[in-house]
Amino acid sequence: MGFRLPRIVQAKMSLSTKNQAASNVPKGYVAVYVGGESQMKRFVIPVSHLNQPSFQELLSQAEEEFGFDHPMGALTIPCREEVFLDFISRLNAS
Repeated sequence: MGFRLPRIVQAKMSLSTKNQAASNVPKGYVAVYVGGESQMKRFVIPVSHLNQPSFQELLSQAEEEFGFDHPMGALTIPCREEVFLDFISRLNAS
């Protein structure tokens, strides 16, 4: 007679999926999710961007307004995709 533990299996599968997503990020980069709750898009950006004062300000604003407790389980920036792309292009240009 065996025991079924569906919650453990689901948690293990969820953890496995998160590990696969994390393994797709090259060394020196970090994955961030951008967008609203209904539609998030994943971006992989250089870790060096996290040290930029303007990026730190963006993170502070996101924390103040929305907190960091997000269902994606990763760094989440709640802004429009176009705004984020413009912001990152400016960081890349500097």
